[in-house]
Amino acid sequence: MNIKPIHNENDYREALNQIETLMGAKENTSEGDQLDILVTLVEAYERKVYPMDLPDPVEAIKFYMEQNKMTPKDLEPVIGRINRVYEVLNHTRPLTLKMIRNLHGQFGIPAESLIKESNPRDYSPA
Repeated sequence: MNIKPIHNENDYREALNQIETLMGAKENTSEGDQLDILVTLVEAYERKVYPMDLPDPVEAIKFYMEQNKMTPKDLEPVIGRINRVYEVLNHTRPLTLKMIRNLHGQFGIPAESLIKESNPRDYSPA
């Protein structure tokens, strides 16, 4: 099998077809190694050509809360009093650096998501 860089959509589709034929390959075999290389090439191409935008910081927090069956009250130790929690969740107060550090440190929410600038229209003056 000929493995080559992915430069365009045709190369990308060809690599995906090769991956499909190798999906059952066992690890530490020639086919398994080819599969690993092709997957790495495809992932790199997709990151470059189809970048995923990070979620809004508040949406990242809400997603984490939903996944972990949390309530706004559960955020008090990392954000502050309940009124502050609601201000953040309602986009009326931006996250502070301390809040970002706490959310990342305590819950593991990716810092990249938390530090992303929200759309200024999302915040109304406090």
